Amino acid sequence: MATDLTAAYENCRELHRRHGRSYYLATRLLPTWKRRHVHALYGFTRYADEIVDRTEELPPAQRAARLAEWSDRFTTGLRGEPVDDPLLPAVLHTIAVFDLDHRDFTLFLRSMAMDLTVTSYPRYDDLVAYMEGSAAVIGTMMLPILGSPDLAAAREPARQLGFAFQLTNFIRDVAEDLGRGRTYLPDEDLDRFGLTRDDLTGAAIRRAATPAIRQLIAYEVARAQAHYAAAAPGLAMLAPASRACIQAAHDLYRRILDEVAAADYDVFVRRAVVPRRRRLAIAARALLTPTA
Repeated sequence: MATDLTAAYENCRELHRRHGRSYYLATRLLPTWKRRHVHALYGFTRYADEIVDRTEELPPAQRAARLAEWSDRFTTGLRGEPVDDPLLPAVLHTIAVFDLDHRDFTLFLRSMAMDLTVTSYPRYDDLVAYMEGSAAVIGTMMLPILGSPDLAAAREPARQLGFAFQLTNFIRDVAEDLGRGRTYLPDEDLDRFGLTRDDLTGAAIRRAATPAIRQLIAYEVARAQAHYAAAAPGLAMLAPASRACIQAAHDLYRRILDEVAAADYDVFVRRAVVPRRRRLAIAARALLTPTA
């Protein structure tokens, strides 16, 4: 069993290394004993996302069945029954070690299921309801691992950082999400700038944004920045040994928005990526984060 657990943690780490470059780099700033637990949570969220987004050749009903089957396997593990899975033993061990709230995982899986049927969101409040499960709960899952003298006070900043990270991804990945038949920019925001979903699709095909789309993206960037600002007080609430990691993750993701702005808010001309040299510089600077 110990070998299975070790292998499961390694599988989660490898999944994180391959798919979460910025976040993975930030986790290198954590104490060694904490890293594998963060990798486990990443592995859980990434694997569910892979079922939803990397099996597009399958009919929606079959993808939904795969997600439901994996969710049932996870629930079986939560009941203490053995599970045959390359990742879940690590996830279940991490949940048990830190007594993580099972409701956060239920909300996350609910949002993943929404991605199989929901293709757009009329209002920002509707998007927030989705992000509560897809992003905010990841912040609250992480808190007990990161540690804080006051977990209750740190909870809302952690949720806000989850929202900020998710919105940053939505802004960067507009074209990619359109290719999956979805848009995470609320319909009311498109209306605000006289746009339709067809306008976004046309820009993706041309690989160039119109002035109105640039205004829309600038508006969404400002909204994401507001979430980063709301999350900022939480950094000082974390256990000292965890601050450098989250400071680096905060700065790395926020820098993606700087890259979007540098491209004059054209998210279609190229995917906004923070250059490796800058990522390393941000991580190095985070090491100077005060620990007391």
